[in-house]
Amino acid sequence: MDVCLVIKQRLEELHLEQRGLAEAANVTESYISQLLTHRKLPPASDRTDIYAKMENFLKLPAGRISKLADHERKEELKRTLGEPPTPLLKEVRELILRKCAPGKEKQVRAIFEKQPFGELERLVMQKLLDVVKGVAKEELESESWLRLVARLVGRSYEHMRVIVLEFLDADVFNLSVEDCDSFLDPLIDSWDIDLATFAIEVALNRRLAPGSPKKFEFVERDGAPSQEEPGFKRFLKDRTLSGDATEAEIVFLKRLRFDGKRPTPLYYYRELQNLRDPLHFRSPMAPTSPQKTAGQAAAKGSVAPMHKYHEGESIEQQLQLDGRKKAIQRWANHKGKGRKNKK
Repeated sequence: MDVCLVIKQRLEELHLEQRGLAEAANVTESYISQLLTHRKLPPASDRTDIYAKMENFLKLPAGRISKLADHERKEELKRTLGEPPTPLLKEVRELILRKCAPGKEKQVRAIFEKQPFGELERLVMQKLLDVVKGVAKEELESESWLRLVARLVGRSYEHMRVIVLEFLDADVFNLSVEDCDSFLDPLIDSWDIDLATFAIEVALNRRLAPGSPKKFEFVERDGAPSQEEPGFKRFLKDRTLSGDATEAEIVFLKRLRFDGKRPTPLYYYRELQNLRDPLHFRSPMAPTSPQKTAGQAAAKGSVAPMHKYHEGESIEQQLQLDGRKKAIQRWANHKGKGRKNKK
């Protein structure tokens, strides 16, 4: 059984109409009609909220329709897998180029035309789609946001919900002009790319998606050494040196890198002591945070999270405290010697 058959049978059993199902799912009646006539593929269950609403309206067990929809989508994917991807629609490409930074638009256009739907065009389109989908998915439950976008693109609220559900199922191979007009155009303010590093920056319409521009970078990094330092291995084996080291401290020591030098086990032991010494680190000052009381652990994310000491305590204060302790100890020793002499 497929999604359409289950829904149709249940509507008939309960003497319900498609209009009522559309109202329950907050979508248009025409969208429900297209689903039930196989003119639209059921949306993925993890990208929509209509299945739970449909199941509640049709009095079906939770997950019944969503499981059938996922199965139907997998079968459709098997049938279409292997077909060569079709290039972007001309209108879609023109929109993407129009949003490109003025200084790069001509150069990017030349690459797009020389390599239709090549690596660069797919990369740019995928990143733009990811950013806009993230916003749409986050705001799907926000009626005010959907109504705002609906007004901007001249759609009804119910129609806008249908467009969102379809857009969340779209990919770079089947974007429609309506997807661009409804989301890519109003949400994306501009985008820029560094053609040397392929770093991409996407600026969104602050009215619809407030926040900083989204950045994607492709940076070459050195791979981690395949083997641990010999000195570090000996340090771990020598329990007199590493016996009380915590897991976090061992991870820190393991990440240390050296350019052509080979540290000894003693180096790692001394580095461990340096790491534990509160004189070597300052707690981050947080004016709005309440002052810690004695015995409290340092806040997570501090410079040295494995140590416990007062927040905001300076090195000068610690030195003064140590000096007073030593002075008291000398006074106590001197007084003790005086008593012995009297005896």
